Amino acid sequence: MGHELDNHPLASDFPEFKDKIHALKTSNTHFARLHREYEEVDKAVIRLETGVEHGSDAEIETKKKLRVLLKDELYALLKA
Repeated sequence: MGHELDNHPLASDFPEFKDKIHALKTSNTHFARLHREYEEVDKAVIRLETGVEHGSDAEIETKKKLRVLLKDELYALLKA
């Protein structure tokens, strides 16, 4: 299952924040919404990269950039 390498679940990227991620998902609606959006974008990128869904290179790049922006925002909230 090579495609799992491209999956970027937040808790595996920031293991030191695993508990805080869980706490914020249940207590902070803004964080929860961002997290949900991040996971949806991440899954979409994986589907595109693995050919499950087809999209243009531009579409894939746009989703990857969005994923980075969302991750940066989530990270900022985790560090706050």
